Amino acid sequence: MTFTLHSAASLIAVWIDRLVGEPRRFHPLIAFGHYANYLEKRLNRGTIWQGVLAWSLAVLPFVLLVYGLQFILTQWFGAGWVELILSSFFAWLAIGWQSLREHAQAVQQALTQSSLDQARTKVSYLVSRDTQSLDETGVSRACIESTLENGSDAVIAPLFFVLIGGAPAVVAYRLCNTLDAMWGYRNPRFERFGKWSARCDDVLNYLPARLTATLYTSVGQSKTAWFAWQQQAKTWYSPNAGVVMASGAGALNIQLGGTAIYHQQQKSRPILGTQPAPNAKDIQRAIRLLDHSVFAYLCTLMISVILAWISYRLLY
Repeated sequence: MTFTLHSAASLIAVWIDRLVGEPRRFHPLIAFGHYANYLEKRLNRGTIWQGVLAWSLAVLPFVLLVYGLQFILTQWFGAGWVELILSSFFAWLAIGWQSLREHAQAVQQALTQSSLDQARTKVSYLVSRDTQSLDETGVSRACIESTLENGSDAVIAPLFFVLIGGAPAVVAYRLCNTLDAMWGYRNPRFERFGKWSARCDDVLNYLPARLTATLYTSVGQSKTAWFAWQQQAKTWYSPNAGVVMASGAGALNIQLGGTAIYHQQQKSRPILGTQPAPNAKDIQRAIRLLDHSVFAYLCTLMISVILAWISYRLLY
């Protein structure tokens, strides 16, 4: 019963996201970001334990609030509808599929119109690297890398957590992932304070990243995707991003990684995938790869629900 409810919540959340996208006027994650900034300014003294405390104050109250809300409403209205509505609602808030597609398409459109400066500006909304010196290949590479990685973090992972734990689980994941994006930097300010947030995100994303890589491999060019996943992912600095980006690069049969500039410092990154270097057309291919992966995941869920229902009817 719970599996069926959470599967239905996944479908509803994806449908709402594709229909209306993210909340336009106010997104709860924006308010959460302000709260996280406040905690960091008050508590960051450069120690791991202060990072643990800040993480706990940022995540646990909201997870407990959602759990308590679900518990109370369940006592009044019954478990089924309450769990379905809350899981669908919070999964919708956690998913960024349509927003990711729109941002990537804006970059591609700017490149197609030969507006490199505009494309650099658009892609800067997606990545943390310096974009003002990027050529068309660099912009395309940055956009595709972000699309592939956020396809895991902002689409597949939230769907995974709503499936296994409903509203409280998807809220916990999304807040942890947001804190990693804000605090998980390897620089003097966050090296120790943000370590706990980064490690929590690594643990939570371990299975979703490999699920995403499996989907990319299944719906893309499977042979090169599997090769890149097995041979190149381990060279990447992040155990989860490497799996996702390597399989995605192989699935698209393009080359990602390489040199990039972060905070005015050049960083040499491993090569992922194969030749050739990406171009503007490959951005649309990356979007299509993500779309097909999401559809494959949802179809698998629906088939699983149908098989579970048939098994139940046969047994009982």
